[in-house]
Amino acid sequence: MPLNADINVTSLVDVAFVLLIIFMITAPIMQGGVDVRLPRAQVRAIEPKQGLVVTVDADGKIYLDQAGLSYDDFRATFPAFVRTKRPTGVYLRADGRVAYARVVQVLAVIRGAGVRDVGLVAEPETINR
Repeated sequence: MPLNADINVTSLVDVAFVLLIIFMITAPIMQGGVDVRLPRAQVRAIEPKQGLVVTVDADGKIYLDQAGLSYDDFRATFPAFVRTKRPTGVYLRADGRVAYARVVQVLAVIRGAGVRDVGLVAEPETINR
């Protein structure tokens, strides 16, 4: 009786497909790791684009691609970051508790770096009828 010397990879392929499915399901759910309470507004759904996310937390700290920065550091590094990455747009996620002045300052830096497509991210408002 001849021995079969082939390696059976069926189980490996099954596990790989299960992992692929898990990542495909969870990837859209995962969003930036900075915890902010977004303001509520009547908003329409936006089409997802490849863009850069700038987050301002309740303490006024600014996050650029998950890296926490002070306002001065953000102002100094953002223009070079835009020149390097060339994002199609920027999504500004600001906590509803942060001072309006801080949001305006961050928006001014973004616009000053030459970014024209800036989106303000908000939670959809629930309508009780």
